[in-house]
Amino acid sequence: MRNYILFCLFLISQTALNQVVLNADGKTNTYDLINSVLASANRNVIEVPDCNHSSFGKHITQIFDAELNKYVFQFHIHVTPDNDRCQKFDRQRNEIKTYSGSPENVIARYNETVEYKWKFRISDDFKTSSSFTHIHQIKSVGGPYASIPMISLTLRKSSPDRLELRYTSTTNQSTLKTANLNLFRGTWVEVKEVIEYGNNGSYQIEIKKNATKEVLFSYKSNSIDTWQDGAEFARPKWGIYRSLNNQQDLKDEIVKYSDFSIEEITGSLSVDYLKAKAANILLFPNPASKEVEFKNANSGNYNSIELYDFSGRKVNIKKRIQKNKLDISGFSKGLYFMVFKKDTVTTKILKCYIK
Repeated sequence: MRNYILFCLFLISQTALNQVVLNADGKTNTYDLINSVLASANRNVIEVPDCNHSSFGKHITQIFDAELNKYVFQFHIHVTPDNDRCQKFDRQRNEIKTYSGSPENVIARYNETVEYKWKFRISDDFKTSSSFTHIHQIKSVGGPYASIPMISLTLRKSSPDRLELRYTSTTNQSTLKTANLNLFRGTWVEVKEVIEYGNNGSYQIEIKKNATKEVLFSYKSNSIDTWQDGAEFARPKWGIYRSLNNQQDLKDEIVKYSDFSIEEITGSLSVDYLKAKAANILLFPNPASKEVEFKNANSGNYNSIELYDFSGRKVNIKKRIQKNKLDISGFSKGLYFMVFKKDTVTTKILKCYIK
């Protein structure tokens, strides 16, 4: 039993790499601070309406928040005269993003798994319209579908007002799930979003109330197209991007954000996420003496296999695997552990008995 416990601890001790964090500090120039994290040198990731509303000053500021007991970012938007960077006048944009002028570790490539985390707070009287108000987007760069977000968190006027999780891999967005917007008004919430980017990818999001950790919203799909055709890469956006088509329903708003994190997952943090894909893998027959077949195994849930004996010693099986079958003839009798991996991530461990 001790060997088994040590063996499992060894397998899950992989670490996640490439985490990038952005936090307000209350002293650094706000735009410089954001660009220092999300932009390459001399590039700009801030999309604000300052050009048409210079009298207000910067539309992203920092303020000390008593609930979080730290400085946070404030994203300001005004019904008039704010617009979309003096380029489009039927909408308003105050967002931060990553893009081609950003470091490689804050954009997502095909077959990468990325975890995004952040906190946000909307006012207790936040107003929406029947048109879009996005507070988060995942967008592609390049390809025919780059103009429409693949994923968005959208606030919309309804009965009752709601938060929508919107999705498309092409041009026709659909709503995956909704929640009553009153759950989010006037309170800090924390978001965790994990995306495996690919034509047969995965997506999950969970939103919790910061104070109590109560789950207010969650969604998960282990088989979803998370790569818009022709894309060079995908990237996140946060802030306020809203339509003015029904501006009579809107008011000036401040949305607070804090604790941004972007992390490419290459280790144990993605085990739970990928584990669902490998949940149905079975060994047959088991026990076996000559050959073991991997039932329900495919490229979506593994791309390599390792075999360990009961002492934790790795067994060489390099030339023994063919088409989801492992030749075990000649191996000593006993208990073995078969480890399925997707890249560097352990997705499933099965006991294999050789008789």
